[in-house]
Amino acid sequence: MQNLDREATPVRRFIPILALIVAGEAIFFLPFVLPRLFRPTLLDVFNLTNLELGFAFSVYGVVAMLAYFPGGPLADWFSARKLMASALFVTSLGGLVMASIPSLAGLKLLYGFWGVTTILLFWAPLIRATREWGGTKLPGRAFGVLDGGRGLVSAAIGSGAVVLFAFFMPPEVHSATPAERANALRQVIFLFSGITFAVAIVVWFALPRRSEPFKELKTKFQPQGVGRVLRMPTVWLQAIVVVCAYVGYKGLDDISLYAHDVLGFDEIQAARVGTLSMWVRPFAAILAGLLADRFGVARMTMLSMLVFGIGSGVMATGAFRPGMTVFFFAILMSTSAAVFALRGLYYAMMEEGRVPFADTGSAVGIVSVVGYTPDIFMGPLMGVLLDRWPGEMGHRYVFALLCFFAMVGLVASIFFRRTGVAAADGGQQHRQGKQGN
Repeated sequence: MQNLDREATPVRRFIPILALIVAGEAIFFLPFVLPRLFRPTLLDVFNLTNLELGFAFSVYGVVAMLAYFPGGPLADWFSARKLMASALFVTSLGGLVMASIPSLAGLKLLYGFWGVTTILLFWAPLIRATREWGGTKLPGRAFGVLDGGRGLVSAAIGSGAVVLFAFFMPPEVHSATPAERANALRQVIFLFSGITFAVAIVVWFALPRRSEPFKELKTKFQPQGVGRVLRMPTVWLQAIVVVCAYVGYKGLDDISLYAHDVLGFDEIQAARVGTLSMWVRPFAAILAGLLADRFGVARMTMLSMLVFGIGSGVMATGAFRPGMTVFFFAILMSTSAAVFALRGLYYAMMEEGRVPFADTGSAVGIVSVVGYTPDIFMGPLMGVLLDRWPGEMGHRYVFALLCFFAMVGLVASIFFRRTGVAAADGGQQHRQGKQGN
C-alpha cells in the first residue's frame, strides 16, 4: 500500500485507512464492547456472576493465544481484504447466537468461536495493512489514527446503542422486568451484529487487491523471519509493554460496574459512564501518535504508562464517594486517555524496535501471543476480586492490580528505548565500517 499510495489522490489514500478503522472496531462490538457498556444488565439477563463471565472471556483468550501466531504468517501470505472481510462476516453470525441468550456453556463456545474469527483471520492483517499505509516515516500517525478512529467509531456506535437500550427500557429503570431487560439487550445485540455484517461488505470493496507494485515490495512470508524476530530483544520488550497496556484496557471493563456499585449510578447512567470513557479514546490515540512521530514512540509510551499508573493508584485508594463526580470523572478521563494512548502506540514501536517490514506478520504474531495473555487471566481474576470482595473493596483491588502492571510497563518501555537506541547506533557504526572498508 505504501508504494501505491505515493501517486494516489488524498481520497483514494483515505478510503483504505477509513475501512481499516471501522473494521478494526466493528469486529469487537459483540465480544467486548457489549459487555463493557452493559455489564450489569448482561450479568442479570444471562444470570452470570462476574467470575462466570470471566471464564467466557478466558475461553476467548485461550483460543486467541493459539490463533495469534499462525495468524501472523497468514497475514504475510494472503491479502488483508479477503481475510478481514471473511472474519467480519462470520463474527456477525455469532450475534444471532448471542441474541438467543445461551447458557454459560453456550456462551463459552461462542467466545471460543469469536477467538478464531477475530484473531486468526483478522488481527495480524489489520496491523500489517496499517503499517503498510503509514510506511516507515509515520508509524505513530498510522497507528494513532487507526486506534483513535476505532475509538471514535466505538464511542459513536456505543452512544447510539445506549440510546437504543434506553428506548426499550421503561422510564423507571429500576422497575424493569427481566423480560424488558432481556429485550432491550437483545436489540443492542442485533444492532452490533448488523453493523459488523455491513462492515464486512465495506472492507471487501474498500481495501485494494494486491497488485504488481505491491508484490515488488517482496513482503511475502519468509519462514526464516520467525527466527529473526524471536532473536530480537526489542520484540520481547514490546510484548511486555503490550501485556501491561492491555491489562489497563481490560481493566476499563470495570468502569460501568464501578459507577453502579460504588457511586450509585443506575444501569443507564453506568452505561453512559462507560461510553464517556470510550469518547476519550479517539483524541488520546491520535494525539499520542502525532506526538510519537515528533518525540519518539518509546518516550510517549513511558509517559502514558506513568499517567496510567498514577490514575489507577488513585482509584485504588478508595478516594471516591457518591456525589464526588467531578473528581471521579477527572481521574477517569486522564486514566482512560493514558490507556488509549498506549493502544495507539504499542504497534508503532516496531519501527524503533528495528523489525524488518517483511517480518511484520510474524512479529505481530509473537507480540500478540505474549501481549494479549490478559484475555486469558484478567476476566477470571477480576471476577474473583469483585465476587470475593463485593462492593468498593473489590474494585480497589482491581485498580491496585492495574497500577502494578502500569509500573512494570513503565520499566519495560524504558529498557525498550535503551535497547532500540543501542541497536540503531550499532547498525550505524556497522554501515560506516563497511563504507570505510
